[in-house]
Amino acid sequence: MGPFTKTPHSPKSLIASMIGVTLSLSPVAQAQSTNAESQEEDSTDSLSLDALSVTAEDKTSYKVNESANKKYTAPLRETPRTITVISEDVIKDTGSLTLVDALRTVSGITFGAGEGGNPAGDRPIIRGFNAESDSFIDGLRDVASQTREIFNVEQIEVSKGPGSAYTGAGSTGGSINMITKAPKDRNFTDVSFTMGSDQTHRKTLDSNYVLTDDIAVRLNLMKHDANVAGRDGVDVNRWGVAPSITFGMNSPTKLTLSYYHLRNDDMPDYGIPLQASRFTGDVRKPVGGDKDRFYGLNSRDYRHATTDSGFMDFEHSFNENLSVSNKFRYVRTTLDYVVSNPDDSQGNVPNGYVYRSAKSRDSTSDGWVNQTAVMAKLNTWGIGHTINAGYEISYQDTHNRPYSVTSRVSGSTCNAALLASHDCTSLTSPTYKDSWNGTITPGIAYTDTRVETQGIYAFDTVKFNDQWSLNLGVRYDDFENETSGYASGRGGTGPFDREKNTTFWSYQLGIVFNPLPNGSIYAGWATSRNPVGETAGEGSSENTAANESLDPERNQNFELGTKWDFFDGRLGVNAAVFRTKKDNARQTDEDGRTRNIGKTVVDGFELGVSGNLTDNWQIFANYTYLDHEIESAGATGNDGNDIPSTAENSGSIWTTYKLTPSFTVGGGVNYVDSRYGNDANTIWVPSYTRWDGMASYKLSKNVDFQLNVQNMFNKRYYDQVYASHYAHVAPGRTALLSTNFHF
Repeated sequence: MGPFTKTPHSPKSLIASMIGVTLSLSPVAQAQSTNAESQEEDSTDSLSLDALSVTAEDKTSYKVNESANKKYTAPLRETPRTITVISEDVIKDTGSLTLVDALRTVSGITFGAGEGGNPAGDRPIIRGFNAESDSFIDGLRDVASQTREIFNVEQIEVSKGPGSAYTGAGSTGGSINMITKAPKDRNFTDVSFTMGSDQTHRKTLDSNYVLTDDIAVRLNLMKHDANVAGRDGVDVNRWGVAPSITFGMNSPTKLTLSYYHLRNDDMPDYGIPLQASRFTGDVRKPVGGDKDRFYGLNSRDYRHATTDSGFMDFEHSFNENLSVSNKFRYVRTTLDYVVSNPDDSQGNVPNGYVYRSAKSRDSTSDGWVNQTAVMAKLNTWGIGHTINAGYEISYQDTHNRPYSVTSRVSGSTCNAALLASHDCTSLTSPTYKDSWNGTITPGIAYTDTRVETQGIYAFDTVKFNDQWSLNLGVRYDDFENETSGYASGRGGTGPFDREKNTTFWSYQLGIVFNPLPNGSIYAGWATSRNPVGETAGEGSSENTAANESLDPERNQNFELGTKWDFFDGRLGVNAAVFRTKKDNARQTDEDGRTRNIGKTVVDGFELGVSGNLTDNWQIFANYTYLDHEIESAGATGNDGNDIPSTAENSGSIWTTYKLTPSFTVGGGVNYVDSRYGNDANTIWVPSYTRWDGMASYKLSKNVDFQLNVQNMFNKRYYDQVYASHYAHVAPGRTALLSTNFHF
């Protein structure tokens, strides 16, 4: 799809075809089930699929059957919504090192860029809707803008579609839940040393030790240093530590305590400036030429970030049908940076220059969240119930005082003086090693943001019989946001204090039919709400004077899908069609005021496959089609336009094959369609296809090697685009060779 024409499509017929293909597999599933029964009767059957059974230490799987989130009161196959689980094996085999790396394996996810009021950090966009404030760790919201590592992550669960009944505020396109590595009931130590291209050095330790029958400890360590492939002068440096201890491993009362620390010291990179507008409505793209060009200043720019969190997870089981739990997480983050925005719409690009506009942030965020829940299983009049009900309370406080970055030369139109002071540089030959001699001091303006929430929820899977079940969920939230500080700039000067309190209900409803024991067909409906200040915990400036009186944005999702297990449950297949609507969206009216008059609609379908195709062949693949449109945009004139940063087609395939018991090869491809960067659809980046490869060799049970080549054909593509200034260039070809020791 190009910038000037929109590819015609007929989603309804294509959706019907895809669902039909999946449903047509039902007879195959029945045959598989029948075959499995015959295998039990005759253990000598030459077609037995039990050959997949291997020693525990060698057994891996890309398929996950149960969510770690106990709010899902049914197995994933019988949960009426699309949930994609990135298992530990997928993370390891793909060589993923950050949350963004891992999420590239999931279709329907793109990434947004931060600038100014939107701090630099992870900004996933799920099914066309911003999910930067919808990240969770072990079921508890993970607040504040961060670049998340995964050295302490065991699996990642991506839930798609509105889900405020599960999460509280937000979750329009979906949410992301990272499950951390907790102590286990066996001793092991895994040490990994990774050397790679672009001076990559990475070391990790994962050690678990059983102290007694009921107590175990685990320690994860990480150190990572590297340049960014294909980007001149850009590097990343980070280290982390994550100890944890569990008491009562094999008792009814279990307590886990953990701590997490991550420190980042990076050279930030906003990427490539956009072409200049030639006339009104002109579609702008990133400037052409060498994509290695870096427009920052290593004598001025930097990014320091820290995350410290403590976690407590307590659970007591009265019996196999009744338990209570309490989770508490405290987190403190800091984000301190100065970064160059390439030209910042200053009009120098047509003349062959770029103004190094400085964006900055110095923020500290403190907060905590506590969740108490009761889990119960019971039977009433022959109808089964699996219930999870709880109460959640959280507090978040963020202080941000950007820097005053002052040059010794005034102005932003590049001339000889600004070139000499290195506030400007050449468009085609930027010199990032320039010595900048301006000043950086604490700014006058600052913002303090406080968010307090309370929520009460209940979920119940009502099991009528082996074929029919009903999934119910409801949540009530009290969301309070206060923003105060001192403004200095185009929006006015002086102190401000704004407060907004919002209450809302959210719902989840789904009916599931199991035509066969290994398959389900479901219909689901869910809602979510976006109150004013929803992303305030991320340190954004969403709670503005124009927004403080507005109602929450209302979202709902209708989904029809099916999920099947094949080959004795070792391969999972899912398909779904859905419609997500955002009503009451905040837009500018004809009188220039912000009102709840907007509407956005996304129609689409998804396909997914995960698990074993044969004894030696594993696959993790998914595809998403999104027909997305801004139906009502107020006085902006953007009615009928595409939603920014949203790809019509996206897909990912990752597969591995074990050639011998010791040697495995694999590879994958990731495709993302072209995207617009703004509501007006006047900023555009092209589609891309990225190929990855891997090979691993097991020398012994204690030593193995793994080679990953990411972006193996060195495709230079844009993975983020900002609404007015720039497009971020993804890393080029990266080779990583890991030597892994297991004890």
